[in-house]
Amino acid sequence: MAREKYLSMRENVSGFSFANLGLFTGFGSSVVSAVYSLVLFGIFKLFFNEELASSAVGIYAAVIAVFSMCVGLFSAQILHWFTKTRLFGMVLTLLGACYCMMSFSVKPGTFIALDFVAQFAVTLANMLLPLFISDFSKGVGMEKLNARYLLWVNIGALVAPVFAMSVVSFFGGNYRMPLLAAGMVYFSGLLFFKHFGIVQVDKIIKKVNMRRTLRALRINALAFFKQKGMMRAYTVNFGYYALRSMRLLYVPIVVIENGFSSEVLGIVLSLGIIPYIIIESFIGRLIKKYGVKIWLKLGFLSFAVFSILATFVTGYALLAIFVLWQISGAFMEAAHDLLFFNNMPKTQQSRYYGVFRTSVNLPYIIAPIFGAICIAVFNSTSAVWLITATMAVLSTIVLCSRR
Repeated sequence: MAREKYLSMRENVSGFSFANLGLFTGFGSSVVSAVYSLVLFGIFKLFFNEELASSAVGIYAAVIAVFSMCVGLFSAQILHWFTKTRLFGMVLTLLGACYCMMSFSVKPGTFIALDFVAQFAVTLANMLLPLFISDFSKGVGMEKLNARYLLWVNIGALVAPVFAMSVVSFFGGNYRMPLLAAGMVYFSGLLFFKHFGIVQVDKIIKKVNMRRTLRALRINALAFFKQKGMMRAYTVNFGYYALRSMRLLYVPIVVIENGFSSEVLGIVLSLGIIPYIIIESFIGRLIKKYGVKIWLKLGFLSFAVFSILATFVTGYALLAIFVLWQISGAFMEAAHDLLFFNNMPKTQQSRYYGVFRTSVNLPYIIAPIFGAICIAVFNSTSAVWLITATMAVLSTIVLCSRR
């Protein structure tokens, strides 16, 4: 796929302009994340008891992850139909509209339908922003721009949960109302993006031949893994998101099982964002100076050590570990996808990025299954940290390989 041309834009538009969009996407997605499972839990309680409703939330999340992975696989075809500029404007519009509508008391089926449309848009938005940043990285480098983008995302993640719960309280415990605020944030991001004044020549939408599209998808996936270094890039990215998915899913459960209150859990989660904000203010320069691999190795190996400790430690020491291992995550967050961007020619990134992005969705399907098996075997939720330790060590081995 040839690199897209930009006909015109405002003079001050740069890679930092797109990195700054992380303030909108990070804040909006974090507001949604703060209440998303609670809204789903309330919907499924209309049909099941509390235990089954909780399980239904997990199953639904896995189905959404499968759907998002499929969207990622077909993204190369979508980018054949639309320019990145046109598509990004469309997905921000969809995000704003869907979350605004989801905030009202729509029927469960309508909510789920809107949620699938929103997840479609989220998947494409998370793919398009790194591609834009890569296109405008000349003279600065992906390392520095990626760090700036993630800094804004994490600032949003730090503030958004408190904001979301304040909205819930203001509206008398209505967990849907923060979705309206998230929709407005995405509309604000759309206006910010439109201010760039980027113009590209629209593409002609051709009739879809599903058999040919599926064949092209298979060929594209096989071609991706034949590219030098892409198997390693994919596996390392998979490892990063597998650790992230396990942490997001099981830390709250373990904290509550250890007898701590939900208020303490909230403090632990908020404190865990601070290492990301601090480290990502300078990690981009360190990556550019010393390379990507050293920080990924440091992140994976330290996470493995913390995981082993978390298996046996209890009480406040365990809470300290849950905060400290966020330092490991902060070292990896700005570097985990650079093995793709630094080794794939810019002219080929749009073609293969959809395949690469399945390494984001697949862990959210596979890792929790391993976690569930581990809990069943050892009869302890804390046993899942043996899985994360193993994943971290295996990711380090792959990272050190020559392929």
